[in-house]
Amino acid sequence: MKKTLVSVFTTFFIACVGYCQSAIYYRVSFPNAIHHEAEITANFSGLSSQPLIVRMSRSSPGRYATHEFGKNIYNLKATDANGNYIPVNRLESDVWEIPKHGTTVNILYTLFGNLVDGTYAGIDETHAHLNIPASFLWAKGLESAPISITFDIPDGSNWKVATQLKAATEPNTFSAPNLQYFMDSPTELSNFTLKEWTVTNTDKKPITVRLALHHDGTDENVTTYAPMVQKVVQEAGGVFGEWPSYDYGTYTFIQDVFPDNDGDGMEHRNSTFITDAASFKGNPKDFLGTVSHEFFHCWNVERIRPKSLEPFNFEHSNMSSELWFAEGFTSYYGELILRRAGFYDNDQYVQSLSGQLSYVLNSPGTYRFSPVEMSQQAPFVDASSYVDPVNFANTYTSYYPYGCVVGLALDLSLRTKFKNLTLDDFMKAVWQAQGKPEKPYTVPDLQTILGQVTKDTTFANTFFRKYVTGHEVADYQTLLGKMGFLLRKARPNEAFFGRNLKGEQGQIIVRTGTQINTPLYNAGIDQGDIILSVENTTVTDTKNLDDLIKKHKPGDVVPVQYSHKGTVKTTLVTLSENPQLEVVTYEKVGMKTTKEILTLRDNWLKSKALP
Repeated sequence: MKKTLVSVFTTFFIACVGYCQSAIYYRVSFPNAIHHEAEITANFSGLSSQPLIVRMSRSSPGRYATHEFGKNIYNLKATDANGNYIPVNRLESDVWEIPKHGTTVNILYTLFGNLVDGTYAGIDETHAHLNIPASFLWAKGLESAPISITFDIPDGSNWKVATQLKAATEPNTFSAPNLQYFMDSPTELSNFTLKEWTVTNTDKKPITVRLALHHDGTDENVTTYAPMVQKVVQEAGGVFGEWPSYDYGTYTFIQDVFPDNDGDGMEHRNSTFITDAASFKGNPKDFLGTVSHEFFHCWNVERIRPKSLEPFNFEHSNMSSELWFAEGFTSYYGELILRRAGFYDNDQYVQSLSGQLSYVLNSPGTYRFSPVEMSQQAPFVDASSYVDPVNFANTYTSYYPYGCVVGLALDLSLRTKFKNLTLDDFMKAVWQAQGKPEKPYTVPDLQTILGQVTKDTTFANTFFRKYVTGHEVADYQTLLGKMGFLLRKARPNEAFFGRNLKGEQGQIIVRTGTQINTPLYNAGIDQGDIILSVENTTVTDTKNLDDLIKKHKPGDVVPVQYSHKGTVKTTLVTLSENPQLEVVTYEKVGMKTTKEILTLRDNWLKSKALP
């Protein structure tokens, strides 16, 4: 039998007497889940006489831009310990004040959530997918107070709870030591399929790994998938030589796979929140990419922590200069781990490198801003919203692939310049110096550690000056060649018209700003322009346009008619060579490999899994 709300509050308050002055308790129910609503009560006890200020967050762990979570709560009221309503003043769009109150205040409100991704909340009759900052308001000044939460499972449902929060003795009740931990603890309530296994850390302590999967497939699909996730866990552990000491001895994959989801992945201290916009009835291997990336974060970001993100601020965007390492190096290892685990062969692995290198090396932003400077752009791009046009086509390169190829350059440089040194060794050193003791790092810290690992401060200083704080790019053709891979033009001698074109309602629209030094840019064609004809032939979709361009060679000049803000104009467009790059194995193109090349390649790509 469920306890009444008052009795649970009383139990929790008594438990806190003697070790905390203030305590926070949340209770969540879902009487209108079919319409995406939850009813939430937040109890704040042990309060002083000062006005109580409560607010919704504007940012979320793993995100760097602002998100106005306050827009999705309403019907907010406050009561005292006896259930009497007390006045509430709304100070800002997401901040409320209770000016006069006793030692206990209850805040009651309705949460609306209809987006299943890593950042927001998604509620319906099948599940409740709750990112904590998007769901729970909190009290200013009580950030260190212990937190307890109870979820009321809807009558007739078979929901269970998946979370990294510590389970209490009360059914469906959990706790967190403070606000930072609570906000970092996403929670899924559903009839998910649960798979568990144990790994033993180097200190001989067992770790329980849990896979909680809400999906549209069958249990057989999950039975096939779980050992794949286990291989990813083992390979990631092999990079560092150990797993972290997870709080409460568990790590939880919370994964939601349905076609109407938004694809996303969000790292957390002892869990990850993954959503896939697909059906789980397909190939389970297709869902491993996000798993590999997010699990690597339990070292790199969660414990190897940028000083700029510590502590995380929930009231505004969080800027960091280290995302090229925190996210970019994680992207590098996310793909490498899948190769080492045997989910990719060499051709498939270099195909993933092809996309990263082609994007970064052909992006004008790469040559305008260093990886450090590009990391600082995250508040403007990380799922941020804006209505005005931007010039990102010429100023922005995502720090994910940008940092990924910097990681590739460092790994191959270490393997070919220094005997028995690899990026794994560097990551282990960063883990021992900054991550395991949880000492937040700066960019100079990483540079110092690289000098210590290589015993060559000149190399470390030069690499950071050129490729981390500077705007140069490494010689990837030479580096990859030492591994028996060829970086080359993917479509040599193929004519190229431009990027960012979208077929829409029988028209071809320049979707975003045209990229500098491309045919469209040089011809003065800009964002929002509509391509009407090429060589007096009307074009209505991108395939139609591609067929026309394929008849030409780089350097050909073609007349183009286009509409600019309602005015029809004609210009000449000089076609260039398609800049797309690709990486292929020497074997694929008939180039010779040597024993040295094959040894270097094998040492790079072979399994490093911990048992």
